[in-house]
Amino acid sequence: MKQRGSEVPESVAHEPSPCRDETESDAGTESKAEGSLFSDEARQPLSRKIPIPSSRINPYRMVIVMRLAVVGFFFFYRLKNPVHDAYTLWLVSVVCEIWFAMSWILEQFPKWHPINRETYGERLALRYNRTGEPSQLAAVDVVVTTNDPLIEPPLVTANTVLSVLALDYPVEKVSCYVSDDGAAILTFETLKETSEFARKWVPFCKKYSIEPRAPEQYFSCNVDYLKDKIHPSFVKERRAMKREYEEFKVRINGLVAKARKVPDDGWVMKDGTPWPGNNVRDHPGMIQVFLGHNGGADADGNELPQLIYVSREKHPGFRHHNKAGALNALVRVSGMLTNGPFLLNLNFDHYINSSKALQEAMCFLMDPNYAESVCYVQFPLRFDGVDKNDRYANRNTIFFDINLRGLDGIQGPLYLGSGCVFHRRALYGYEAPRKIKQRKNGILSMCFGGSSGEGSTAKKITDKKMKISSKNADPGAPTVNLEHPQEGPEGDGHEDEKLQLMSHLSLEKWYGQSCGFIESILLETGDVSQFASPETLLKEAIQVISCGYEDNTKWGSEIGWIYGSASEEFVTGLKMHARGWRSIYCMPKRAAFKGSAPTNLSDRLNQVLRWAQGSVQVLLSRHCPIWYGFGGRLKLLQRLAYINATVYPFTAIPLLAYCTLPAVCLFTGKFMIPQISIIGIISFISLSFSIIATNILEMRWSGVRIDEWWRAEQFWVIGGVSAHLFAIFQGLLKVLTRIDISVHRTPSKEPSEKTDFTELYIFKWTSLLIPPTTLLLVNLMGLVAGISSAISSGHHVWSVLFCKLFFAFWVIIHLYPFLKGLTSNQSRVPTIVLVWSILLASIFSLLWVHINPFTTRVVGPSIEQCGINC
Repeated sequence: MKQRGSEVPESVAHEPSPCRDETESDAGTESKAEGSLFSDEARQPLSRKIPIPSSRINPYRMVIVMRLAVVGFFFFYRLKNPVHDAYTLWLVSVVCEIWFAMSWILEQFPKWHPINRETYGERLALRYNRTGEPSQLAAVDVVVTTNDPLIEPPLVTANTVLSVLALDYPVEKVSCYVSDDGAAILTFETLKETSEFARKWVPFCKKYSIEPRAPEQYFSCNVDYLKDKIHPSFVKERRAMKREYEEFKVRINGLVAKARKVPDDGWVMKDGTPWPGNNVRDHPGMIQVFLGHNGGADADGNELPQLIYVSREKHPGFRHHNKAGALNALVRVSGMLTNGPFLLNLNFDHYINSSKALQEAMCFLMDPNYAESVCYVQFPLRFDGVDKNDRYANRNTIFFDINLRGLDGIQGPLYLGSGCVFHRRALYGYEAPRKIKQRKNGILSMCFGGSSGEGSTAKKITDKKMKISSKNADPGAPTVNLEHPQEGPEGDGHEDEKLQLMSHLSLEKWYGQSCGFIESILLETGDVSQFASPETLLKEAIQVISCGYEDNTKWGSEIGWIYGSASEEFVTGLKMHARGWRSIYCMPKRAAFKGSAPTNLSDRLNQVLRWAQGSVQVLLSRHCPIWYGFGGRLKLLQRLAYINATVYPFTAIPLLAYCTLPAVCLFTGKFMIPQISIIGIISFISLSFSIIATNILEMRWSGVRIDEWWRAEQFWVIGGVSAHLFAIFQGLLKVLTRIDISVHRTPSKEPSEKTDFTELYIFKWTSLLIPPTTLLLVNLMGLVAGISSAISSGHHVWSVLFCKLFFAFWVIIHLYPFLKGLTSNQSRVPTIVLVWSILLASIFSLLWVHINPFTTRVVGPSIEQCGINC
């Protein structure tokens, strides 16, 4: 194993050489002046915040305040004017509107202070990566997670790994760890083939500055690959490399075909020994170093980054905690073997789209202005394979380009689960340092995370003694001096052996019983143990991925990825922010990472279902942001953002009711709004204009296009009445009864040469399709019933009918992508979906016509009392 030092100085300054004689004085003066210019440039900040121009953000804020006043006036009118002849209908609509207003407040105000950021890679290179000198850039451990290779295609994982190995970053500073949580020999053999192909692919990428450096995406992208290429041998070498990659794909396809037929005696390795992972649920831990140990050189003889395969131990009777447990195992293994101060977390299908991605993150993590307070740098998630119109809102630009930029102006974006560079200390449960001198927190500081006098009287001096965890920590937890970590737990160096033993036992209670791993924690510079051989480190690494290692420790509760919900990334980021850390949102011009998106509505809804179910579980857990971390360091608006991220699935209930109301009005002849008056017209028009103005100004400062906004609005309704509704039921069922309904995993498709979007309108069977189909049918039937009734009733009902039709059309237009999928000639709707939807719609319509519950019944005298003429 390589020993590497990555101690990062705050600045690198070089003294100019003294003049040797009088004749060299002019040259020396010129050299000194040039050196001072480079030195001044190296001392400049590596990044800066760019506030939104006041001409764009101030009108936006004014409209938000005006809209808040208009909403208050609207509800004053609605509550003062009930509909007496359809009181229940009016009450349901008002309750739904109040919930929508509260949801808008939770989502809107965290976007009050959006910012942009700019990085300076040239300054980073001048300070830490000068040509001809040893690189001072920090080491980064890249962790890639995969599970079942028959669901997660090995070729996709291989492309992600190749993009990591070809990063434009010092090779001795990069290590790639791949977690195979399914212990599949297919993944093992794929990485072996990938390591061999990397010896040819990596030098080709670096020689010709290839972008992107995932071969599948590079060879299939429809761009001019000859642009800016001047080397005469490029075309010839590109053809040869494409042929090498096609042969590599064939070998991987052969491995996949072979893996589908499991031998009766289990898999056998090439040396004749049985594969240790033949029993997926009962196997030992495995670690294999493919590159970087011996023979880790490319075809040109240059060193390659380390590539390490990891499969943690599994036995029946132990809880393994799915992806979060696998990530925590990777944190411990990487801490033992390479101990990079930063970790990049990638899903198997998120390849590195920009070879400069790590430099972008280092501009924040190695900047003295941020280095001590930033827990992670989150990049937006971008996706390949999305149709031009983005019919199912796969790009999710409203969230990535608006909401997260707003959070970056408070305490930082939420952790999204991939494309994130972590500070290892934050994962180890340390609290963020506090400023020694700081003004008393005011309202602005509590909301936005900064003092109004920040940068003036409040000195930016950090507390070097960072304590582990927060108020939830064990009182016996150690306090580690990170200024001189080699000194171990805080003390004067003359403590007796008993006190040292107590400190060591306290560390073991937190991090587990591995002396080697505890030693790596105290080495914050990225070094590994100087007294252990590579074989000893590997044996120790095997220990830290054993089943029982986390027992009676803080792993999963205070350290690493947090267990207990399907949204482990959400809770992990919440705990870091509650400890006082802040995060950074980095949006480079070229997307840093790209992944694969679902190509049809069924898979997209299942993806949204997984996210929403995790939010419901967090809301009903001890980590609920409504009360978690009170008295801590979580800012008010940041808490509102976390609350909104957990309660949004519950909007499905009022949304479903509200989308049903137009059909109810058309069937019953009643309306949820009283007879229109001047005040009513003013309130409705004011509310409509305030909503439109807010969205227009939001798109203006964010750069989001109107078609992207509209697709997000449509899918908010589609996902709300389907996936979110099921997530509430499944989340409540799991929390209350401990019954876990398995959630469909969205399978990734094999990469292909061309994207023709043939799966765009394919409907796969899922119960999630029934509610929106039923809503469509009910509203379409309501349109027919309402118009028919108006034709037979006369012209006096047409004014009210137009209002009812407007609300019904609002529902149908929002469900239009779903309707287009149903009526597309490219697919056939599952019969069971149509049967259930038509049955439910018919029953609903007949019941409303017969019972008519929202109409007030008039009770008068009977015929027996006053005769037939009463």
